[in-house]
Amino acid sequence: MKSIGMPFNSIFSWIIKKRIHQIDLFKKYPFEVQQEVLNFLVSHSKDTEWGKKYNYDQISSYKDFQKTVPLTDYSTLKPFVDRMLNNEQNLLWGSDINWFAKSSGTTSGKSKFLPVSKEALEDCHYKGGKDLLSLYYNQIPDRKLYKGKHLILGGSAEINYLGQDSYFGDLSAIILKNMPWWAEIRRTPAKEIALMSDWEEKIEKLAQSTKDEDIYILAGVPSWTLVLCNRVLEITGKKHLREVWPNLELFMHGGVNFEPYRDQFKKLIPFDNMNYVETYNASEGFFGIQDDFKINELLLMLDYGIFFEFIPMDEFDGLNSKTVISLEDVEIGVNYALVISTNAGLWRHIIGDTVRFTSEKPYRFKITGRTKSFINAFGEELVVENAESAIGAACLKTGSEVANYTAAPVYMDGDKKGAHQWLIEFVKAPDSLEVFTHILDGELKALNSDYEAKRSANLSLQMPEIVLAQSGLFEKWLKQNNKLGGQHKIPRLSNDRKLIEELLAIN
Repeated sequence: MKSIGMPFNSIFSWIIKKRIHQIDLFKKYPFEVQQEVLNFLVSHSKDTEWGKKYNYDQISSYKDFQKTVPLTDYSTLKPFVDRMLNNEQNLLWGSDINWFAKSSGTTSGKSKFLPVSKEALEDCHYKGGKDLLSLYYNQIPDRKLYKGKHLILGGSAEINYLGQDSYFGDLSAIILKNMPWWAEIRRTPAKEIALMSDWEEKIEKLAQSTKDEDIYILAGVPSWTLVLCNRVLEITGKKHLREVWPNLELFMHGGVNFEPYRDQFKKLIPFDNMNYVETYNASEGFFGIQDDFKINELLLMLDYGIFFEFIPMDEFDGLNSKTVISLEDVEIGVNYALVISTNAGLWRHIIGDTVRFTSEKPYRFKITGRTKSFINAFGEELVVENAESAIGAACLKTGSEVANYTAAPVYMDGDKKGAHQWLIEFVKAPDSLEVFTHILDGELKALNSDYEAKRSANLSLQMPEIVLAQSGLFEKWLKQNNKLGGQHKIPRLSNDRKLIEELLAIN
């Protein structure tokens, strides 16, 4: 093990220095790099059916692209994807598409099949993985990451055969199936476990097979990683994870906001030298990496074959949105819907996520929520970022811990004013639910002036109502709806009562 680790760390150190220089260049010249990306995407696809339809051979600037190519969502591209699933090629992208990432999205029960090209795998997803380690190593240069194992907790990762050389599965399955050798030699668990679709059995086998490994890095969605880690402690009888994995030093996480889980991880790993790095990696592409431990913000990765556009949320009207801007025109503090064009053939695609920039030199941002995951039943414009911050503050001030939650409006009825109903599953409940509710309400008022205005003198919004969820309720709902797995998440906020009524019915 030593003979493998030493040369790899030396080679890795050299590769990192080279890549950090390239990252510094796109930080310095963001618009030029994005223009190069757009030029490549258009040039590579000008002879496709989509490219011919929208005269890609006539596009020579961003203004041309913006004027010629319409905004899209999945329903726009689905007819092309359906044909691609039947092995038609050269429709949206100039290279063959043999892989499709199956994604149910956050709220929809219908599966989406997102094209994954060779370029998207190599120049986006795998490049993102290398950059994550590069940026981490750049901040802590004495690390020996290739000495230990990397425990990667992917989604429910079946690979399904479509036709000749054509497959679909979770993105994590596709990444695992095509994993480059330099990553595969340090990855655990074995593929037959990693590719299991039964999550209850998978967690058990993961715990049993990795408890005696020398794990240096954990990677996965926080909620499922917690389930795994707690099971490992149960099996081993240890008090914290460093007693099981003494060299554990890094948790690479993404998919959901980490703040509600931070305290639970600190209990599992009660050491100041444990590091946490956030990523923004979706089925559609790899978009951001936390490049500075001191700030909980993500660096927008500009050279992954993705061209970024943005729609101000106060002007958002789906595919009919009039104001769409490039990176050059974004402003700090404005909430934007993310629009992407990618090296897998997604064109001006509204993916449903919202972001807010925190700096321009370099371009760093925070994920603020979803275009459809919000509550605005009374003009309060409550977004997930507000909810996460308020829940976190209420937990901190009451010494409580939240495992999962969702919220929805309670509509006005006659003389009855509206309210927000929160269904919360606590790991550690507060001593007083009333105190927790008042703190939550106060934090939301401080964070959101529209919410504060609607709450003023209970004019249109009354005090929030909190309902205690039984232990395991959200997991039970996911299982009943065949959504148990790493890619599926409970929507934090809904603008209708469909989800919360389903949950209340089984609570």
